[in-house]
Amino acid sequence: MTSLLSGHGLHKSFGPIPALRGVDLEVAAGEVLAVMGPSGSGKSTLLHCLAGILAPDAGEVTFDGRRIDKLLDGRRSRLRRTQFGFVFQFGQLVPELTLRENIALPLLLGGRGRRGSVAAAGEWIERLQLTDSADRLPGEVSGGQAQRVALARALIAGPRVVFADEPTGALDSVAADEVMELLVTTARAEGASVVVVTHEPRVAAFADRQLTVRDGRAVLPAVAP
Repeated sequence: MTSLLSGHGLHKSFGPIPALRGVDLEVAAGEVLAVMGPSGSGKSTLLHCLAGILAPDAGEVTFDGRRIDKLLDGRRSRLRRTQFGFVFQFGQLVPELTLRENIALPLLLGGRGRRGSVAAAGEWIERLQLTDSADRLPGEVSGGQAQRVALARALIAGPRVVFADEPTGALDSVAADEVMELLVTTARAEGASVVVVTHEPRVAAFADRQLTVRDGRAVLPAVAP
């Protein structure tokens, strides 16, 4: 498989506290990679460096054959908006917007017209069987439903990589399995790679490959086969 996203020699500290100590990894096109480790191990920092949210102190991040860690903030923001999708532990939906509007938001922010954005969101509403809840607010639906909306929002713009940071951490085991199954199958159908951060083996089992981070270092093989 061809490497789509890679990090080499990644170091990151917050003040005197090191979070990453020379991590290497590669993510293949279409691969689902689980990054595991206990709290404070550096796994979320690694995800943020790969996604261009944080710049590493040393090392380099390459996406689709070009280095992205040295890009200016504006270009990194555009990359995150057009090539990457994000799912967080609590969904981070906009509470004042309906589920349909939350899904459409990335398209609206990207400059697409409202009618087309809402129509595209409607297709995802049907695909995820959320039709009865489409015009409700996030606070009016279950955590599992809200996280399905977060998945649709992450995928609607056709990203090449989806970054999921503890996407099931606020869900019970049944809802967690449903969300992970949906994330993996939908991302594969869309041709997107997935990098999922988790501390739960049950969640990591959905991935093609697992990488463990401990004390800021990768402790299992990180290079895609």
